Amino acid sequence: MANAQAPQSTTGRYWLVPVLRAALALIPAAAITFNADHSAEFGLFMFGGFALVSGLTVGLLSRRALADPRERSLFLVQGAVGVAAGLLALVFHAGGLGFFLFLVSVWAAVTGFLELYSGIRARRRDPADRDWLLVGAVTALLAVIFLLLPPNAVVSVGLFGAYLVLLGVYLAIAGFSLKWAGTDAARTRTASPNDSDTL
Repeated sequence: MANAQAPQSTTGRYWLVPVLRAALALIPAAAITFNADHSAEFGLFMFGGFALVSGLTVGLLSRRALADPRERSLFLVQGAVGVAAGLLALVFHAGGLGFFLFLVSVWAAVTGFLELYSGIRARRRDPADRDWLLVGAVTALLAVIFLLLPPNAVVSVGLFGAYLVLLGVYLAIAGFSLKWAGTDAARTRTASPNDSDTL
């Protein structure tokens, strides 16, 4: 008798989304790490580029890679918030340290909560649930840290770079783990009929 399970939120090609998100996080992370300029203006440029392109990626790819309509809507909103925050950062790149801290805090709070909520909704029915929970929690934590952080451009921009490194490495591992898990499952399904014939 087959087990009745809730449908998964993700499709088989969803692994591409975290892998692309990882690449988009590691590029500005490298730029921040190897650049001596940790000014607020540089931070706004880095954050703006990351938030804009990452938001577009999450919003557009989630439409095809997520099967559950509610999850798709949550990630579309998350992508839209990223695009809006990215555009604001790029347009007002001379806004100063206060603007940088405020914008990153708002972006991290909203997108972190949305991803965390997606992970809670998908618990135990989707292989990506733990990834969403952890990424959402870390992003929301970034918002809290930026709110409590003493105003210092070097520390703030450096901390954002460290967040991007953590995010990029984790998402890369998560994405390829989903890909390999899907490949192993497909091999198991293919081998099952042959195994039953030999019994």
